[in-house]
Amino acid sequence: MTVLTKPEVIDTIDELRSRLCLKRQNIASTGAEARVVLVPTMGALHDGHRALVRRAVALGEIVVVSIFVNPLQFGVNEDLDTYPRTLDADVTALAEEGATFVFAPTAREMYPDGASSTRVTAGAIGGLYEGAARPGHFDGMLTVVNKLFNIVEPDLAVFGQKDAQQVFLVERMIADLNLRVSLEVVPTVRETSGLALSSRNHNLDEPARAAARSLSAGLAAAASAALKGVPAAIVAAHAVIGAQTLVKLDYLVVVHPHTYLPVADDYRGPARMLVAAVVGSTRLIDNISLDIP
Repeated sequence: MTVLTKPEVIDTIDELRSRLCLKRQNIASTGAEARVVLVPTMGALHDGHRALVRRAVALGEIVVVSIFVNPLQFGVNEDLDTYPRTLDADVTALAEEGATFVFAPTAREMYPDGASSTRVTAGAIGGLYEGAARPGHFDGMLTVVNKLFNIVEPDLAVFGQKDAQQVFLVERMIADLNLRVSLEVVPTVRETSGLALSSRNHNLDEPARAAARSLSAGLAAAASAALKGVPAAIVAAHAVIGAQTLVKLDYLVVVHPHTYLPVADDYRGPARMLVAAVVGSTRLIDNISLDIP
């Protein structure tokens, strides 16, 4: 019988830094490496998060999973107050995956004087796609991720490809600010139906869940049609997603992987298709890599 060791749950910055320092010293004293890997989350963990933690455990000796519902990422009329908070269940899941520490601070611990006036800005790309639908979201995301990097001082950080625009902006922040952390990106984890796992999927009733599958199906159709060029890929995705009356498309765009700007119709090379839609009353996002010959 396997006995699970629960990760230490820490809710203050000073305590986390102290415990990390001690853990590093203890491991280093044995002559082993003491790589620290951070997995930032907002909790309500599902199998997609667990895949991130498994990858983190494979990459390093000390795994820190942050669970913090960051108020800076939520705009007016967004679901900050109703966002699911399931710390006990999350800690149990993280014990099964082998996490070392859970950092679960309060908003007051992270922002003792209220919403911080000093913030990382996401620039022009931060105002497109998800940023257009959620003004200020990516500034808040980058600000808290930068704070977590400074608090944990990880060697690596693990993110999921499902949040493709977020990954692009974090990669750019690391490069622009010369941060001493490497990024590991884990492929999107999906249900057997193809639906990308999301903390918001629990809001889908059965008709909405069935309609939501059109997002991944549309992306798959686009990937097949990409052999004929960008316009063909977009038409193929629209044909599948547009057939669902419960799906209200927000955006569907093909972007260059190095700039995240929309590509021209005659573009050739690697690209990524991004999609966002409201399904029933739930906003969902997804993406797929395209190869346009």
